[in-house]
Amino acid sequence: MSNTWDPWSYRDSTGRTPDSAGIVGYKVHATDGHIGKIDEASDAVGAASIVVDTGPWIFGRKVVLPAGTVERIDDAEKVVYVDLTKEQIKDSPELVEGIAMTDPQYRESIGIYYGGYYI
Repeated sequence: MSNTWDPWSYRDSTGRTPDSAGIVGYKVHATDGHIGKIDEASDAVGAASIVVDTGPWIFGRKVVLPAGTVERIDDAEKVVYVDLTKEQIKDSPELVEGIAMTDPQYRESIGIYYGGYYI
């Protein structure tokens, strides 16, 4: 990976533009298999992320993945591919009910956690 990884922006390889289709409802695949479906997605500049509902895989937990973890998006198949393992995602900071993605401490904890895999 590169030292210029930006957790809160989609990579060029995703092909996302302001005119891209929404991705809520898309399936999400880690490097070692399916992890859930996108429950929420933000394309905000400098704050883009997805919220994945993992269903029964990790006891119905929802996890936040910064847009920078997305490797590619297949709009035809409605699948988002992230370049993390299931275990890395399972061990991520928990999405706490009532805490917004705009909370600076929460965003920082997510950025630090995932950044450890990219720098």
